[in-house]
This record gives sequence, structure tokens and C-alpha cells, in this order.
Amino acid sequence: MISTATSRTSDGRRSPGGSADDWSALVREPAGSTLERFRSRSEGLSTAEATLRREMYGPNLVVQGRSRSVALQLLLRFGNPLVLLLLGAAALAGVTGDIRSLVVIIVMVLLSVVLDFVQEHRAGRAAERLRQAAAVRTTVLRDGVARELPAADVVPGDVVVLSAGDLVPADGRLLEARDLFVNQARLTGEPFPVEKAANGDSKGGAAPTDDRHALLMGSSIVGGSARAVVVRTGKRTLLGEIGASLEKDPPPSAFEQGTRSFGVLILKLALIMVLFAILANAVRGRPWLDSFLFAVALAVGLAPEMLPMVVSVTLSRGAIRMSRRKVLVKRLAAIHDLGSMDVLCTDKTGTLTEARIRVEQLIDAAGRSSPRVLELAYLNSRLQSGLKSPLDEAILRHARVEEDGWTKLDEVPFDFERRRVSVLVRRGAGAPLLIAKGAFEDVLQRSSRYEDADGRTAALGPDTKAALLERFEALGREGFRVLGVAWKEQPPGCVLCSRDDEADLVFLGYAVFQDPPKPGAAAVLESLAELGVSVRVLTGDNELVAEHVCRQVGVAVRGVLTGAEIEAMDDHALDVRVEQTTLFCRVTPAQKSRVLLALKRRKHVVGFLGDGINDAPALHAADVGISVDEAVDVAREAADIILLERELGVLRDGVLEGRRTLGNIIKYILMGTSSNFGNMFSMAGAAMFLPFLPMLPIQILVNNFLYDLSEIAIPTDEVDEEFVRRPHRWDIKFIRRFMTVIGPVSSVFDALTFFVLYAVLRAGEALFHTGWFIESLATQVLVIFVIRTRGNPLDSRPSRALAVTSLLVVAVGISLPFTPLGRALGFVPPPALFFAVLVATIATYLSAVELVKRWFYRRVAAL
Repeated sequence: MISTATSRTSDGRRSPGGSADDWSALVREPAGSTLERFRSRSEGLSTAEATLRREMYGPNLVVQGRSRSVALQLLLRFGNPLVLLLLGAAALAGVTGDIRSLVVIIVMVLLSVVLDFVQEHRAGRAAERLRQAAAVRTTVLRDGVARELPAADVVPGDVVVLSAGDLVPADGRLLEARDLFVNQARLTGEPFPVEKAANGDSKGGAAPTDDRHALLMGSSIVGGSARAVVVRTGKRTLLGEIGASLEKDPPPSAFEQGTRSFGVLILKLALIMVLFAILANAVRGRPWLDSFLFAVALAVGLAPEMLPMVVSVTLSRGAIRMSRRKVLVKRLAAIHDLGSMDVLCTDKTGTLTEARIRVEQLIDAAGRSSPRVLELAYLNSRLQSGLKSPLDEAILRHARVEEDGWTKLDEVPFDFERRRVSVLVRRGAGAPLLIAKGAFEDVLQRSSRYEDADGRTAALGPDTKAALLERFEALGREGFRVLGVAWKEQPPGCVLCSRDDEADLVFLGYAVFQDPPKPGAAAVLESLAELGVSVRVLTGDNELVAEHVCRQVGVAVRGVLTGAEIEAMDDHALDVRVEQTTLFCRVTPAQKSRVLLALKRRKHVVGFLGDGINDAPALHAADVGISVDEAVDVAREAADIILLERELGVLRDGVLEGRRTLGNIIKYILMGTSSNFGNMFSMAGAAMFLPFLPMLPIQILVNNFLYDLSEIAIPTDEVDEEFVRRPHRWDIKFIRRFMTVIGPVSSVFDALTFFVLYAVLRAGEALFHTGWFIESLATQVLVIFVIRTRGNPLDSRPSRALAVTSLLVVAVGISLPFTPLGRALGFVPPPALFFAVLVATIATYLSAVELVKRWFYRRVAAL
């Protein structure tokens, strides 16, 4: 029994469509009843009604981000384990009466948390603006007018208009359907399209996906057109119900795995250092609170607490810069993947060619120009209801054919397995005629006769078929794209057709097209090769056309694989062949995905550039999916990066920006694993030999805060051209080697500083703390000018912001002992001799790091 037409929302208000959860009843009742149930009309809702329902039902989102106030977001920052550790230390200091330590620790925590929050909040807002710019949109009838709106604004009762290439924005009941085929693979796992209808038996099964009247969120239209009334949105859809899995985080990217590995490495080192420091101080008999605070301060000094901020700011700045270069980033981590990409897989049309296809010839089986081929090809392109391909549009532009007297009866829509489309037509009272147009080999294979120049039909024997294939190959070698055109007379009274009718066709002739190569494609591909990115072409075209285009744009064809050959291979064989092959022809969507996965198994970072319905699986399979702004919804939704201009040159700019972004992140990491680590390690070791702590805990925290402050400008820095010339991947082994080679250099100079302060200057505890504070801060900050480049630091200028920030922090550190704040922290003004030693130490240290760095990159980095 269907319930009444209203129900109550969670806040008690009445809403239309109270039985929306009774799915079986909804899809089996007449379409008009569904409209009445949801208080809607065939022309859709009014804007006022839609606004009320948007407030009632909320946004049409399966996974809705929780909106948190700024104050709550800031408060949640204090849940960081390191912050909690510091707050615990402050509490202990307060309990024991050490008010100075309590105040300084609290101030340092507040400054660090606020600085981190402000930077990440700004980065998050920029990323959200970019994400919204790439949001999926859908056509909705509002006030009787078709409007393109964000899918999130769709509400129950809306009437949506869909055609091939569109994503279904919500669960709905069909009102109208014309030759409608839907891909429900995301819901069912079945890759084959299913036919839907608005009327007749719903033929429902155990699952909602079996209902012919139902359109479900998450599916996509692959053929035909439809109009449907929305009955469920957001988490109330079947996709929302399926979805505890949708609420889970996606699998970590290579970049996320790298940062996680780095965090684990630092955590292990910090734990070892804390235990060592506590043990060393215990042996010296120092107070347990001082020992604990000292160990905690060391852990904080070693921990890369600014890494999340540096990563998020750097990635968001990179995304904003890329947007200025007409590259829109939907997933920030994809910037790393784009910079790491060493293989770009792309379709031919629109990337290597101009995508302005034109008809060159319409010829019969004998190779002569044929008005009949033009007529049937035009009718096929004009009357099919699916998404018209560029080839269809070229035929319709080429010449206009008189359509009067022709009536369309039915069609078999195009799909990527058959690679053809057929329409059933009739002229006047004549016999129905099935017109098929599609991939030449497939059309020829389905033909048993052919039509000669005089209009007579004859059996299609082996010799004739060989001659037809020879002409097709000759056209392909000249770079032409060729479709086959065929027909078949159907019995009188026939008004329906199916795939089974595409047999015993009469082959009529060839539709010959040309898509000129882009003038600048060759130069861009050459520059990508210089950047270490090889190009693989994956196309549905035959190998003759594809090879011709590749030669024109300078893609070296080292090997060719066809879809049929890929189908016959297992994964192991394909893994070997993909390394030797640059051109993949006549491939299906599933075969494109297999090629990409094989390349990934060979340890390549793979990008895929596609814009069609058939490209969505490959976009998902790639490390970084790239689409274009005018792509169909399915492709844009699957992509990580969207090119706002359909030019390979734009993609090249994106690759360079991705590498610059990764380069700046690596700079911060190398800083944290060299001088900073060396200083903390030296301090822990010195605690065993000195009669006092080498630096007080609050002094360590101030030192660490100033050091972090100097690093916030790293996202603005320039990156060496040498770095961006080749792809880079997150390499934890490289980072570990860098730490073990460069870190000890810092420790050696730290030990030298300890000796000068203690043995030469005869420094007491306060002067020792002061001298070590200034020297450690100056060396670990200024070494960025050496580490930031693999080359000569004198030849590579840092950004103005990084130079100013770093020098200013060093100046603050040197002047701090002469201020009241410095005296409150326990510092004293050092003698003039100390500054002479400081200058010599810094100059010698930076020179030593430069020499060791050069040796490292020459001998160790490539191991």
C-alpha cells in the first residue's frame, strides 16, 4: 500500500513524496502519479518551490562535508599529539611553580597553532573555490525553462533533462525516454549498458538497478535522451545507501604515502632521541622535570610540525598558479602526480589533431563519388538520437540532404563494443530501410552483399572484400579516417530494430574524413620528451590512420598493438609489450585501462588525457586523470585535473608547475632531515657531557618557533630548471640518505661550537645557552640557501620572501639576548669575540655543507 502524498522531515515539516522510500511502488506506478506524489509538473518546479525544498532536503551530495565554525576548526588544532605533549609539559611546569616555562610554552604553542591554522585555512578556501569550479552540472527544468545548475542544487520533484554523456544527478523516475541506454557499472559492476524506458512493464527484479523505469545516481547516459522526475537526492539515493564505502577516504596517493613514510621515520627518530635525552639527564642526576621538558623540547624541535602547513600551502599555491595557466586542479595531491608523470597516454583526436574533422570523400564500393552514400550517411547522422560524434557533425556540415518524406522508426544506438549506429527509416509507404554506419571493418564484416555503381546488389565474395579492404588501407595510409556505410531492407510493417538486425547488410561505400594535425603539437611533444615524459597514443582508430598522424606530429612509433592483440594477451605478456609500444589502435575502454595498469605495474607514473564517455575508466585507472573543460560530465567527474584549453602546451605548463611545487616541498623536508636533525642530535649528546643542559627547554621552543617562521616562505621560492627537466617521485630512501650524509656535518660544527664556548670562551651556563641558541638558529636557517639548490647557491637566487624571512629571523635571534625578552628567557649579551667566532663558524659550515652536498649528488644520490 502506498502511503499518503506527504511526510515529515526530521524537523517535523511536511514534505512531498512521503513514500519515496517505497522504491518498488514508485517505479511501477504511472509517471503521472509520480509527478503528483512529488507535487511537480512535466515542466518542472518553480524557483520558489525548489528553494524551499533545497532548505528542506539539503544539498544533493552523497558525502556532505561538515561545516565547522572557524573557532571550532582552530580548537581542533590542539588535538595534535605534539601540541598535547607540549600542553602537558606546560601543565607540569605550572604545578611545580615554574611559571616562566608555563608562560613561554603556552605562548609558543599558541603562535605555532595560529600560524599553522591561518595558512592552512587560506589554502583550504582557495582549494574549495577550485573544487567548486569543477563541480558537475546538470540540466533542470525550472519555471518551465531548461537551466544548467550544479548537481548539488537538484531537489526531489525536479525534472531533469539528460542526453548521452550526462551523469544522472539523483535517483529518478523516467517521464520520457528515447532510445535510452544507461551505464550502471558504478552501481552493479557490469560494464554493459542497459536499456531504459518510461512506459510499459518496469521488469523490476530484486534490485532497483533492474527497474527499466528507474534512473539512479551514479549511472551515466551512453545513448539516447531522457526526461525524469527526481525522487531521491543525496544520502537518500541508492548510491548514498550503498555507501559506507563512499564515506571512506580514497586509497592514498603516491604523495600521501611518501609523507606518511616520512612522518613515521621522524617519529621513530624523535622517540629514540627523547628516551636517550631522558636517560642521559638521569645519569647526570638532573631534576626529572627539567629532563622531561628538555626531552619534549627536543622532540618538538625535531618534529616537522610545519610540514602539513608547508604541503597544503605549497600545493594550493601551485593549484592557483596552474589555474592562471588554464589548468584546474580538483585533487591537490594530483599536482605531485602530474609533476612525477613520466608517461602520458592520450587519444589522437583533439590532442594531436585539431578536432575539426571534415569530410573529404563520400564514395561507393568502386571508389567513385556517390550521392547515395551521402544521402544514407546524412540520414544516419541526422536521425540518430545519441550524442553526435565529430564525424556525424562533419557529415551534417558537409552537405544538406532533403529529409522530406523520410520517417524515423527506431534505432540501435552507438556503443563502444559494436562501434556503429543503425537507424530504421521509411520513405512514404515504402519498405523500412535499416541504415548502418560505423567502423569500416565491423560494417564490412556484417555485410554479405554490396551495391555497385548502377545500384544493383551482388554477393560480397572474397575477391571483392579484399579489394574493398585494400582501398580502405590505402586511404588509411594517407591519413584519412574511414567509416563504412551499409543498408538493409526490412519486411513491410517492421517498426523496431535490434542488434540482431545488423546482419546480412548491403555494403554501400566509404565516408572518408580528415582531421589535420595541430600545427604546434610536434613542438610540444618534443618539449615533453625533453622533460622526460614519453607519449603513448591510445585510439579507437585503425593503425594506418594513427601511424600517419603520429609521423606528422613527430611521435616515434616504436611498436603497434591492436585491441584484438591486447585481448589475446594475459597481463604478464602485456606488461612486457607496453614498454616496447607507443601506439595502441582500435582499443576499447576496458583495453585502455589494461594498458594503463600495465604501465603502472612497470613502475611508471601514468597520466591519461581523455574527454569522452569511453575515457572514464581510463581516467580512473591512471595515476592522474586529465580531461578538458568541454568534456562530457562523466569524464570531468573522473578527472583529477581539467585543462581549460584543449592544448598540449597547457598540459606542459601544468607538468612544470607540478614539478616546481614538489621541489619546494622537498626543500622543507631536506631541511628538517639535515641541519635541524643534526642540531637536535648534538644537543641530546651534549647533555651527557656538560654539567648543565646545553639549552633550556623554553629556549629550545623559542629557537624552534623562529626556525619554523623562517620556513613559511618556502612555497614562494623558485625551483632550479635542472629539477623541472625530469620527473621526480617521492623517495624516502633518498631522504634517509640525505639525512645520514648532511646531518653529521651539522653535528660536527655543533660540537666545535660547544668546544669554543665551553673551553675557549669559558662560558658559564647563561652565556653557553645564549651562544648555542644564536649559532644553532643561524646555521639551521641560513643553510636553506645551500640546500634549496643542487647547483651553486651563488647562481640560484631564492625568492625575495624567502631571503627576507630567513635573514630577518637570524637578525631577531642575534638581537634577542640584548632585549628584555631575551633576559627573561635566560639569555645574556655575548662578547664581541663570540660574534667573530660565529661569522667564521657560519661561513665554514655553509662551505662544508656545499662541498658535501655536491659529493652527495655526484656519488650517493643515484645509489
